Amino acid sequence: MHISIKLYKFAPKKDFIPMIYTQQKELHSLMETLKNQGKTIGLVPTMGALHDGHLSLIKKAKKENDIAVVSIFVNPTQFNNPTDLEKYPRTLTADADKIAQYSKEVIIFAPTVDDIYGEEVVAQPFDFAGLDKVMEGSSRPGHFDGVGTIVKKLFEIVIPDRAYFGEKDYQQLLIIQQMVRQTGLPVTIVPCPIVRNSEGLALSSRNALLSEVMTQRASFIYRTLLAAKERFATHTPAEVEAWVVDTFAKEPDFTLEYFTITDAHNLQHINTKEAGKEYRAFIVVYAEGVRLIDNLSM
Repeated sequence: MHISIKLYKFAPKKDFIPMIYTQQKELHSLMETLKNQGKTIGLVPTMGALHDGHLSLIKKAKKENDIAVVSIFVNPTQFNNPTDLEKYPRTLTADADKIAQYSKEVIIFAPTVDDIYGEEVVAQPFDFAGLDKVMEGSSRPGHFDGVGTIVKKLFEIVIPDRAYFGEKDYQQLLIIQQMVRQTGLPVTIVPCPIVRNSEGLALSSRNALLSEVMTQRASFIYRTLLAAKERFATHTPAEVEAWVVDTFAKEPDFTLEYFTITDAHNLQHINTKEAGKEYRAFIVVYAEGVRLIDNLSM
């Protein structure tokens, strides 16, 4: 079925009531009808708590397709910690409000866990060609199987021509591309640049947990990445990594979890540079107990 949320804030002339589909069968039926009419569909998968980074994906999806769909679903199978799952913000009304401010033509899909998984809330195993064994995957076993499971389900329900993912979660982006290759699903994955605030901090739902002062201070992460990129031109990967570790050791407001430079395509850590290859730096930092991630092409 679908539910309606009446929004007043962004409707000065009349109320806007967006339709939010909560059942996959109903949405899938609509998507099949639209596809049969020759419409192209763009999907933006999210877990809600939308910010300007998400909205940039929605705008791109709407621009490049006849129909834009935004899924809002906090996926239990990608959480290793039940407490994190419980605490994750669920702000459907506010999210619909933000989408309505941009466009009343965007379709929202906000299913329940029962509708998506039924009685078995388990992840499907995937072969991600080792992409899931490093960085985020090394400390969160099964996390990316959960990501692959929900994204595959969403692709099967929405039948999108294109799906849009931000490069802030670059490892996740590569893993989803691998899942599409593995399953043969007919969808094009569209990578989208990281959206940053005026200070350079990568936008994230977690940023709302930072104080105003720390939100400004956290731009230090991006500035350090830019400085590391400059050093990478004249120093070895190990020297750049050691410099970043030393830099954060001098900053008591931040705790560095890891900084690593990898091959941009297989995410394997590098020791030497080779002409013609693409590299990327990844960083995870804690600020006021909030885990912040970022990355930059080197």
